[in-house]
Parts: sequence; structure tokens; C-alpha cells
Amino acid sequence: MNKKRTAVMMSSVMLMSVVLAACGGNNNTASNNAQNGSAGNSASGEVKTVKIFQFKTEIVEGLNELKVEFEKEYPNIKLDIQTVGGGADYAAALKTKFASGDAPDIFSNGGYAEMELWGDKLEDLSDQPWVKDLIPLAAEPMTKDGKTYGMPMNLEGIGYVYNKDLFEKAGITETPKTITELEEAAKKLQAIDVIPFGNAYQEWWLLGIQGISVAFAQQDNVDEFINGLNAGTSTIVGNEKFKDWSNLLNLTVKYGQKNPLTTDANTHLAMFANGETAMMQEGNWAQTLVDGITPDMNIGMFPMPINDDAAMNDKLSVGVPANLVVNKDSDSKEEAKTFLNWLVTSDMGKEYIVKKWKFIPALSTIPATPEDIGLLGADVWNYVKAGKVYGLQASKFPDGVTQEFASSIQQLIAGKVDEAGWEASMQAAWDKLKK
Repeated sequence: MNKKRTAVMMSSVMLMSVVLAACGGNNNTASNNAQNGSAGNSASGEVKTVKIFQFKTEIVEGLNELKVEFEKEYPNIKLDIQTVGGGADYAAALKTKFASGDAPDIFSNGGYAEMELWGDKLEDLSDQPWVKDLIPLAAEPMTKDGKTYGMPMNLEGIGYVYNKDLFEKAGITETPKTITELEEAAKKLQAIDVIPFGNAYQEWWLLGIQGISVAFAQQDNVDEFINGLNAGTSTIVGNEKFKDWSNLLNLTVKYGQKNPLTTDANTHLAMFANGETAMMQEGNWAQTLVDGITPDMNIGMFPMPINDDAAMNDKLSVGVPANLVVNKDSDSKEEAKTFLNWLVTSDMGKEYIVKKWKFIPALSTIPATPEDIGLLGADVWNYVKAGKVYGLQASKFPDGVTQEFASSIQQLIAGKVDEAGWEASMQAAWDKLKK
């Protein structure tokens, strides 16, 4: 799909949300209940439980608060919210849930290959009222044969979160757009006794899902490249973009804190929020996490440059981190649909999405301002408006390969393999797990 056209379509639809907000485009409770068949408010008085199993740890508090309000409005529906994330293997935990007979009614799915993997468990949600409001880019991962199988939670951008005040103090006037400029910035930060990068390279997801996505995204045609890997006609070994990405990785280690392989996400967030480091690989979800440590910190985000092609590097990775799907075999699937609709149409749900969670909405009917979504979200939105985006790619990978990728990358960081050995290890992981 043409990436620029996708971004333009996304920009146009998102801008419509401002107009809708100005016109008061809210759905009231009565219409919501009508659209959902008033599930949970039946005369029978039967109480149904909806088990929700998801991995976004940063929204747990908000979800529990929304649970209270939802259950007030729908007293015959109880929500059982469980979260596995923050470095834990959600995919493995989800498989265990199903295997043990404790299948959730709503669960997270990344779309694309992950949608195919769980296809026989997914309820068709095409008839739900929110589907018509999906932003085209957000709808892509969970759309197959014209049908929609999941609700995208939000749009997220991934890159380097940076401390604007430290950049200014070091004399860095523009965000780096090439790897050479990035190293120059790192040297200037070192000169003022600031550690340039805080690297949470203990975290497999940061490396195997988010980081490596850039090497895939910069391929001439990423979908053809991935299809070629599956068919045996493409290879990671000797691929220029993977060599470039390893150069970036080595640069961050060179100008990073000690012991990156034993540094977790909480530690690198704390180091950054306390001003010990100037940059960290993160996404705009980090806004609330940084705010919780240092409120009103002057921060921003820029893409991860892997070579000296400024035009190629000046694009941010943006996509859907997770979709909420409904288990088609659930006895509470109608109640599950009721909750999903309430989440994105009720005033409280929409407020939590943009103001508490700082999410960039995936639906055109949820208005958001820079004040709502924070400095990081505003930077991501600016890249989207400018058409400077790459899609996130990890959901297109074979099941389990992201963990294998992370292990291979950690071996490279530790010096246990050289560049050639790392590429061979990455290729072997793909070949082992591809279908």
C-alpha cells in the first residue's frame, strides 16, 4: 500500500474529528443501548461476566476506573480485567488461557499475521457502529476480505524520546535526521556530562518488536520483502538496511549507560525522567510514565535514523499497537461488544482515551488536541500530518520470531556474535518459525 497516500488519508480523517467535536458529535446512552440491543440490561436480571485479557500495563488504572462506571450503567455486566505485559510474554500467556479452558471474552491482537493465527477465534465485528468511524490506517491490521475483526485501541509512534532542555543546553538546535547527526548530538551531550542514551536492552519487546521494525520499514517494498522471506526469495543476510540498523544499535551502546542488557524499561524511564540521560527509545505512551516521575517535563520525539539518507530517516514508525477482539465462542460475546462500543462512544470512555491515557485516537469521532495527548502525541501527530510515517511491521512476522530476534540482537550487543553471525541468526529464526 502506498505509505504516503495512507498517511494523507489518515490526516484528512483525523482533521474531520475536530469539526465533529465542534458540532457536538456525541452519542447518548439511549442510542448506544439501542445500537447494542441493550445487552446487559435485560429483564431477566441475569448477570454476565466479560473477561478481558490485555497487555497494555499503562492503562490498567484507567481500565479499572472505567469498569466501575460501566458497571453502574450496565449492572447486569461485570468486567473481569486481567493484564499481562511490561516485558512478560503476553502471547504465551494468552495461549495458556485458551488451552486451560479459561479463554477470555475480549483479548488483544496485533493484526496481520497475528490475526491469521487467531482467525478461528475471532468474532466478525463488521456490523458494530464504531467500524464506520475507523481511520483507514488503523483499520488495516484487522481487516480481511472486507470484514473487521478487531477494534484498534489507538495509534502509536515509536522513536527516540528526547529531553529538549538538555538538547538546548548542549547546543543541539535540530533533531538529528541522519546517523552522523545523531552521533554528533551524542558527543555534544557527553561534553556537558549527560549520558546520551538510556538503553533498556534487557527488554525483548523493545528490540525484537519496536526497534527492528525500522530495518523492515525502510525496505524498498516491505510487504514484498516479508513475503520473500516466507517464500525463501528474500534474505536478511547481506541486506543493507539490517547492516544500517546494527550500526545504529552499536552507536546507542557506545554512547549509552553501562550494562544495557541488565537495564529494564522502568530503569531507563527513571533515568530519563530524572535528567540522567537525554534520549531513550520509546513511544508516545511514555508521556504518562514520564509525567508520573517529572510532571511538565519538556520532551519530544524524533525518528530513529539508521543511515545518512535524511529523507528516508525523517519518517516516524506509526501504527496500531493492539486491537481488542471478541472471542467468537464466548457465551458473553454480546456483552463484550456492548463494552467495546461504550468504550469508544461514551463521553467518559472518550475522555479517558485521549486525556488520561494520552492516546492518539483510532476513530474519527474521538476528538483530540495537543493538550489532550501530550507533547509526544503531538509530535507523532505532526509527522502524520506531514505524511512522514512508516507502518509498524512486527505483526506481520511469524509467531514467536520477535523473541528470537531479541535474543539474537542481545547476543550482538554482548559481543557473542559479529555482524555476519547476527544476520545469519536473524535469518535462521525467521526460517525456523515461518509457515
